[in-house]
Amino acid sequence: MDRVTIDPITRLEGHGKIEIFLNDDGSVANAYLQVPELRGFERFCEGRPVEELPRITPRICGVCPDAHHMASAKACDAVYHVDIPPAAKKLRELWYNAFYAGDHCTHFYILAGPDFVMGPTADPAERNILGVVGKVGLEIGKRVIRQRKEAHEVIEMLGGKPTHPVGAIPGGLSKAITEEQRQRLLQIGQGMVEFGQFSLGLFEDVVLKNEQYMDLVLSEAFTHRTYYLGLVDDNNRVNFYDGHVRVVDPDGREFASFTPPEYTDVIAEHVEPWSYLKFPFLKKVGWKGLVDGADSGVYRSAPLARLNAAEGMATPLAQEAYDKMYATFGAKPVHQTMAFHWARLIEMLYSGERVVELAQDPDITNPKVHQAPTATPDEGVGIVEAPRGLLIHHYKTDSNGIVQRANLIVGTTNNKAAICLSVKKAAEGFIKPGQEVSEGILNIVEMAFRAYDPCFGCATHALPGHMPLVVTIRDRRGEVIQEIRRDG
Repeated sequence: MDRVTIDPITRLEGHGKIEIFLNDDGSVANAYLQVPELRGFERFCEGRPVEELPRITPRICGVCPDAHHMASAKACDAVYHVDIPPAAKKLRELWYNAFYAGDHCTHFYILAGPDFVMGPTADPAERNILGVVGKVGLEIGKRVIRQRKEAHEVIEMLGGKPTHPVGAIPGGLSKAITEEQRQRLLQIGQGMVEFGQFSLGLFEDVVLKNEQYMDLVLSEAFTHRTYYLGLVDDNNRVNFYDGHVRVVDPDGREFASFTPPEYTDVIAEHVEPWSYLKFPFLKKVGWKGLVDGADSGVYRSAPLARLNAAEGMATPLAQEAYDKMYATFGAKPVHQTMAFHWARLIEMLYSGERVVELAQDPDITNPKVHQAPTATPDEGVGIVEAPRGLLIHHYKTDSNGIVQRANLIVGTTNNKAAICLSVKKAAEGFIKPGQEVSEGILNIVEMAFRAYDPCFGCATHALPGHMPLVVTIRDRRGEVIQEIRRDG
């Protein structure tokens, strides 16, 4: 049996490889997405004062530290049974939406965009951000940088630092903002709305009007019928910061709805010996392996899943874009994996609109942004929507607030089973007997995981007390001289 290896896979956060096994006739027998790194932050959290975790857990990732910071702060609020002041909640959500606008911009233009703007099979030397800027123009490149810069300006203003923020603490925020800062936040938000609209227009011109790309988007190789989950508000509209989690089945019917403390009633985690990532699944359906359909407990998270699970967007321009996407596909839910990119841009527009809405609220300058915790700490769950999917922080402490156990289910972990399905199906769809397996074809296979915007640095964890490890020692000629295994 022949093997095709893509190592390392590219344009993602973290490290990973794809192993594709071919039958004797050259058809795909199986494909695996493997992540050869371990972070193990749950264990790092044990024995720490719980109020330190909003400063520790953002170190999991330099791309989305705000997501871990916010989920951790919310979990700490729950541990201490404290309701944060209204101004603090609004500022946290404003900050979080600004982070989203910058993060989604990064993925679309730098990580995913080259596949569409330059073409899936373009020369790898050109299939990158520099190639994109050269094709769409320097001014657009400058606007991408500005979006990133201004998102970090908001994060630094509210979080204390542009990366690995510290501003959210148990009970609220560490400081309030001034009227002058509120005006600047409004200005930044308005720019984010304009850029969101522009980006959706660019997507329409580059992708939706390109028949070849749409054939790829609609192909069976990039289609899965799965369950979907996402955080929604009281009106079942998309919300990144707060609300309850809604799950819909492959036909779009509501399957479950749960609050953060109830997540263990709905989600369980399966372990495979060949991956550091766990495989979450829906308990009531059960783990049936790496298959899709209504009889499989596999679900999807992240932008397309959030839009599929919700009944709409909570801002007007994003709602228009939402309606257009579903009208184009002619059905809801949309099962085409490449539609994650379209959904991501709709969310980018929504996040800008939400920054504007919150910045227009004069209450965000209220100096009361912290409520000191007084209850005895015990257990709490914090949930936000990370750009890459639902993010859960669950802490148990003793009566002194020392963490006894921590569990993190991150966005990419929620998508692990679906990503594996997508990689295998793309490989089956594009690697054919008698056909050369070119770099361009392998990049199309990579596009299957790239749609999820995975962050493997965040996602790699092991069950308590067990860390599979294989050490291969080679001589200077690359020949294996010893292999030490601890994976039984």
